[in-house]
Amino acid sequence: MYQAMMNVMPMMGVVSSGILAFSLGHSSVAKAAEDSMDYIHWQAAYTGEAAANVKGGEQRGSAYAGQLFLGADFDMEKAVDWKDTQIHVALTNRHGQNLAQNYIGNSTSVQEIYGGQSSRLARLTIEKTFFDGQLQVEAGRTVANISFLGSSLCQYFQTNAACGNPTFVFRTSNFTWWPVSSWGGHAQYNINDKMYFHAGVYEENTVHQRPGDHGFDWRTSGSTGVIVPLTLGYRTSWENDNYPRQYEIGGWYDGADYTDPARDSNGDYAAVTAEDYATRNGRSGAFMRFEQTVLRPNLNSQRSVTVFGAFLTGLSGELTQDYFIKAGFVKHGTFAGRDEDTIGFVVTRQQYSDDALEDQALLRMLNGGVGMPASSQTMMELSYGIQFNDHIRIQPNLHYIINPDQFNERSRAKDLPDAWVVGLRLDVDLAGLLF
Repeated sequence: MYQAMMNVMPMMGVVSSGILAFSLGHSSVAKAAEDSMDYIHWQAAYTGEAAANVKGGEQRGSAYAGQLFLGADFDMEKAVDWKDTQIHVALTNRHGQNLAQNYIGNSTSVQEIYGGQSSRLARLTIEKTFFDGQLQVEAGRTVANISFLGSSLCQYFQTNAACGNPTFVFRTSNFTWWPVSSWGGHAQYNINDKMYFHAGVYEENTVHQRPGDHGFDWRTSGSTGVIVPLTLGYRTSWENDNYPRQYEIGGWYDGADYTDPARDSNGDYAAVTAEDYATRNGRSGAFMRFEQTVLRPNLNSQRSVTVFGAFLTGLSGELTQDYFIKAGFVKHGTFAGRDEDTIGFVVTRQQYSDDALEDQALLRMLNGGVGMPASSQTMMELSYGIQFNDHIRIQPNLHYIINPDQFNERSRAKDLPDAWVVGLRLDVDLAGLLF
């Protein structure tokens, strides 16, 4: 973690110093100059995820992945009298290895913090609200998945099948993901205090996923299109509902290039012809999801049980998956005196498309294997979160994977055995500890 901090601190200094210099140099910031900290909310956190494959998969082994996060929110109304305006900046250092790739043999990680391994500028945006907060607009260098299809419940799990977002949206579109930023923006219109409409547009940024990219190449020349997510939602909170809930329906259109899961440009199976898989453009999908508090024995306490679920499916394009299902629960408050501890369980099912299965079956046959690969992958996680204090949380977890997929090794000659994985997640609020 020390080396990660040393890698990301210089970038954080450059970005924040530039914003500070601009703010302090503005003609209307005499008051801000006296105390610049009055308009800066500093953020710092570390997440570490260890996992070990103890049975099944390709082989036994362990891996660790982590993320150091440093960020700041600048209140520009206090700084330079820009009414209802904020600037957000965030940098990350991600490090470590992927157990799924190295030992389980599937393509869906049990360490959701893995991906985009380097020091990066993950976010640099300006946000403004209008009509007394009824409309919020944010744009700049950002990612889609921190604004769409996310959930605060993801902090209680480690699997990447469900968190930070349902993996289906990344397998069937160019939906951009943290911390690999590109140009983008979103707007949310609050219909009332509970209902909202949310829309965004994000530059496809596959080129920035390459090792060595640090988020400071802002050219658009490598992009092949944009992705547009849409959501209509209903959400309550502890402040206005004894049983908080969220319900959403929505979808996305991906207008960027992607690779056909099975066929070449002539419409034949590329596994047989040995031609390149065809490049396509344009695909779409839809989703519905919910979170609902169903049990709260004492209305003066937030000890409760929340159930959640999601269904995602493709609407157009040539896709590797037909649909995705997620379901689970989180219990806040466990034993006597452990109000902040949690128990969580989640199960997901990824159902593959006929084209993807046929492609893998052909590759299997060409490599001496027989039979059709499993048509789906089911992943489960059971976790217990131990809240030591306001700033440190440790979360042991257990995973069971039925039919580990072979998208990391599509020509594998036989199915892998079901896998058991044990994990441990650590979350540290560094800002809370330091400030």
